[in-house]
Amino acid sequence: MSRTLQIDFVSDVSCPWCAIGLAALERALANLAGEVKATIHFQPFELNPGMPPGGEDIGEHLSRKYGSSDVQRAASREMLRQRGQDVGVDFRLEARSRIYNTFDAHRLLHWAGEEGAPEGEGGEPGQQRRLKKALFTAYFTDGRSPEARDVLLDAAAQAGLDLVRAAQVLDSDEYADAVRERETFYRDNDIHAVPATIIDGRALIPGGQPVEVFERILRKFAERET
Repeated sequence: MSRTLQIDFVSDVSCPWCAIGLAALERALANLAGEVKATIHFQPFELNPGMPPGGEDIGEHLSRKYGSSDVQRAASREMLRQRGQDVGVDFRLEARSRIYNTFDAHRLLHWAGEEGAPEGEGGEPGQQRRLKKALFTAYFTDGRSPEARDVLLDAAAQAGLDLVRAAQVLDSDEYADAVRERETFYRDNDIHAVPATIIDGRALIPGGQPVEVFERILRKFAERET
């Protein structure tokens, strides 16, 4: 087997295509077990870095940002629901009424990447990945706010993280500079939309691609590295 590939998954917890992309990437890696070995690291990207506390009505936000109508938004929700269903993501977008600030979620994810249990040798998800998926579920399935302290702590508990330490991070400015540095790095390197899946810092897979696209690219990249 080739060496372990490092995958940096640049994304936001309020991005539905990021939830789809991660699920598709995980399925691709499961399908390639025995051929491709990889670990996933999550990198921050805020779709709405200026979002005020409490967020904004999602319909008003999308109408202002993209000029979309009610009919267009309904069609988009149905497309996302179907794409999510294909990869096991339970989108209940009717429960999601607001867009929220996600900076604290990214601080918590950065902490989980620094201090949490890492990805396993056999592809088992580390605590950072488990936290990311818990945050996706909280927002896209349960309609809960990813900026709310109790939601963030619930997600940390689901990931098996130290809740005392998680609370300390949330109640401070820890990792704020690190998150901003990473966000600046990716924006300076021309990443302006997410998800962006980066393999070994060299190959970029843009967007929430289907499983077979991830499989094809990962296989080719792994073969070149053998």
